[in-house]
Amino acid sequence: MTLRAVIPPPDANNEWRLETPGSEGWERSPHPDAADKYFMASADGHVQEPSNLWHERIDKRYHDRLPGVILLPGGSQAQKTEGFRQPLSMMTTVLEGEDKLRNASGRTPEDRVADLAADGVDAEVLFPNKGLTMWATRDPEFSGVMCRAYNDWAWETFSAFNDRLAPLACIAPADIDASIAELQRCAGLGFRGLSLPCKPLFGPPDHEDPNYNLKEYDRLWAAVCDVDLPVTFHVSTGRDPRTARSRGGAIINYAVHSLAPTMEPIVNICASGVAETFPTLRFGSIEAGIGWVPWALQAMDEAYKKHHMWVRPKLDMLPSEYFKRQGFATFQDDPAGLDLAREHGLVDNFLWANDFPHHEGTWPHSAQTIERTMRNLTDDERSRILGLNSARIFRFPIPERYLGHADAAKAAKSARS
Repeated sequence: MTLRAVIPPPDANNEWRLETPGSEGWERSPHPDAADKYFMASADGHVQEPSNLWHERIDKRYHDRLPGVILLPGGSQAQKTEGFRQPLSMMTTVLEGEDKLRNASGRTPEDRVADLAADGVDAEVLFPNKGLTMWATRDPEFSGVMCRAYNDWAWETFSAFNDRLAPLACIAPADIDASIAELQRCAGLGFRGLSLPCKPLFGPPDHEDPNYNLKEYDRLWAAVCDVDLPVTFHVSTGRDPRTARSRGGAIINYAVHSLAPTMEPIVNICASGVAETFPTLRFGSIEAGIGWVPWALQAMDEAYKKHHMWVRPKLDMLPSEYFKRQGFATFQDDPAGLDLAREHGLVDNFLWANDFPHHEGTWPHSAQTIERTMRNLTDDERSRILGLNSARIFRFPIPERYLGHADAAKAAKSARS
């Protein structure tokens, strides 16, 4: 019998998460105890790394450069991260109720299995948490050392659970040769995908910096295709996501400096000929939502047609068609994007996630969120977005209980091939 965490009723600040119109009339249900539940795979979750992970696993000469907390004059605390603005004062925030529960959940693989079962989730793609700062440096060697240490820990911790809890291998792409060696090593271990930062070299936009559209990165894409693993780009990587200060900073940083830059690597790959040259390359944005995707595809196509006199290279298809063929994007709670999924032919490109255990995620009330946001989808569309698309891309095995539905049986066959 599957272990299941006990989730207490939400506190006042989280009661809104229970609002739902219900799922009357649906063929299947997102609720964990439903007899006919959707197969649900969260395409974005976050590990809870031990605080001493990197200190224990990398050479001591790097220790004073690792991200951490420092004391400022007067005794207040600040976050120290090599590539972020300094010092970044830390607010003293006392978490209570469900927010405290969320912050402390998923500490071990066994805990995660139970916590996810309570939310109806059958499988999960895992990304770093503290480790999202592994790319926050202009030093490719330092970034590579941190990524290799993380990959070793992630595989040691989750490899026995890889069919349900699949960590992605983190790659430091500013050093292409080292990146190729590391992705090949991790593919050999059995990782189901790769995580790259939104820019190869950390920092604000600079035309002198390397980027994924450049010819020099074709060697990396060729290596990725050889190991046949999907490539992901997670929010808050590539440049400092905490750029705005003072009034409204928390909202400005989230919307503008964390989410929006995730579009850049997707456009780089679609518009440059990379996706055309490497038709088996699978690539996607993580946690940036999906409402922007139809607009971005339209903007690329508009530029391709109206700026034809400047466009190089000429492509066999429109940029949007490469995304539809090879790209994907994940979301937690994006009704605007879901409203556009069918109309823009993107149902197979959108992947649901609960972002466990982050506060911007939907755990442990994902069923209610799904009922609020997916009412206009058909049963088949919901099943693909909730889990079958992830099973196809990350090759998750689909449990026997779901194979009575034709769409799940078809996805299971595709994941095995």
